[in-house]
Amino acid sequence: MSSGRAVAGIDIGGDRKGNHLVILRGTQIVCNLRKETPERMLEKCFEFEVAAVGIDAPCRWRIGEAGRQAEKSLAQQRIFSFATPTREMAMSSKSGFYGWMFNGERVYDVFAPHFPLFKNGEEIGDRVCFETFPHAITCAYLGKEVASAKKKGTQRREILQREGVEATLLRSIDDVDAALCALTANYLLEGRVVAYGDELGGFIVVPAPSVHGMRVSSDLSHD
Repeated sequence: MSSGRAVAGIDIGGDRKGNHLVILRGTQIVCNLRKETPERMLEKCFEFEVAAVGIDAPCRWRIGEAGRQAEKSLAQQRIFSFATPTREMAMSSKSGFYGWMFNGERVYDVFAPHFPLFKNGEEIGDRVCFETFPHAITCAYLGKEVASAKKKGTQRREILQREGVEATLLRSIDDVDAALCALTANYLLEGRVVAYGDELGGFIVVPAPSVHGMRVSSDLSHD
């Protein structure tokens, strides 16, 4: 991690679980907030002069019948995620499942005026926020044949430990996932990421296969 700038990751949860923020400077955890409002998390990012924020939630709703290209591209690599609905579909759902996506929307609404949303191919300014996905990050490190949802607690902590982040300070998998998002923010600043998706549906950013000799399949590609 050579960027030298503070970075942040946010794990988005529903109203009950709440959102989790981890801020890293190098490999040091300098801030870890749980169940705070987006406004409070933004204040902390300003306080620690954060340059990039990775967010584990869709940055765009689906448009029309077609799914988001980012999710399709990951699925082509056998990396699957929840299919983001249209906002209208989410609003009409009675299950409450999409509450976390609305919480994510609020986080982007609060952060984007100050941390512009990542656009692939454009130069990153002083600040940026972007969508990422802890399972896809784990696949980038370990290979999708090895990455396992059942072992995510162990595997994701091991990734952080390998990178020099003291994962024992993180109490829950939500904290761990927020730290993985922050880790990816470091790689974004260093230009060592892969961006899946398009401008219409937004981009999902994950570490590039080449970083730290990651074990990944040779068929990993992106659109």
